[in-house]
Amino acid sequence: MHVVVSESLGEAAFRRLRERHRVTEGAALHRDPAALRDALRDADALIVRNGTLVDTALLEAAPRLRVVGRLGVGLDNIDVEACRRRGVRLVVPRGANAAAVAEYVMAALLHFARPLLAADADVRAGGWQRERFRGRELYGKRLGLVGLGETGLRVARRALAFGMEVVAWAPHTAPSSFAGSETGVRLVALDELLETSDAVSLHVPLTNETRGLLGRAEIARMKRGAVLVNAARGGLVDEDALYEALAGGRLRGAALDVRALEPPEESDRLARLPNVLLTPHLAGHTQESLERVADEVVRGVLREAGET
Repeated sequence: MHVVVSESLGEAAFRRLRERHRVTEGAALHRDPAALRDALRDADALIVRNGTLVDTALLEAAPRLRVVGRLGVGLDNIDVEACRRRGVRLVVPRGANAAAVAEYVMAALLHFARPLLAADADVRAGGWQRERFRGRELYGKRLGLVGLGETGLRVARRALAFGMEVVAWAPHTAPSSFAGSETGVRLVALDELLETSDAVSLHVPLTNETRGLLGRAEIARMKRGAVLVNAARGGLVDEDALYEALAGGRLRGAALDVRALEPPEESDRLARLPNVLLTPHLAGHTQESLERVADEVVRGVLREAGET
């Protein structure tokens, strides 16, 4: 079997592929469309991250393709319907990086609650200003989760351990859902979540229905002084409206691991705000999660391609 890997993959997963199959690899192969199409001419399987656009044109260049493995959970770079029409199966490692993303969310919440880095810099410069760096507790605050899938549930459990109250908007989850009820998460309407939550964390995929989910009207509904954490997809948020809410002091802060344009332009206004934490799409990017994701995808691709 010929497997094409168009983006980075861990060495252990590569070894598993190479043991019995021909592998064409290249961490930057997705940036060379001609080379990628050439590699796919006789490929049986393709493994991608979020930098490879798997659309009708790419599928047409791969007449033998049987399976696509996605090293991550988002499918906004994959034309799922086009794959279905072609009979190409998808392998997605559901939940493999959920713990990493959940820990990122808690770290972001703590970042805005306790200004440790600023206090550290001040002490190193000779200061000792306890009042200037007075923090806030997560205990007793309300966290609103937009989405209650595997990652949302992991965040909920960690937030509850901190003594937070957790509510969630999950339109496709029944109020009697065991997953939500066993963790003590209460399902509410999106408007109520935005209006009453001290922090809001996004955990939904980017689809036609969710694009721009937090627009100007929704951001205006958010509780004054709230914090927004987005480790899902940048297209969920109206960044112009978010900038205005942050610059004007309506929102206390925002942690943005994902952006509408990645990487953002040099003129990015959000990067100039002191109450914004910016990271390069790394919430699910830990050593452990990368190994889990790679292992699950490689095993799934080989299984779907017919290896027993």
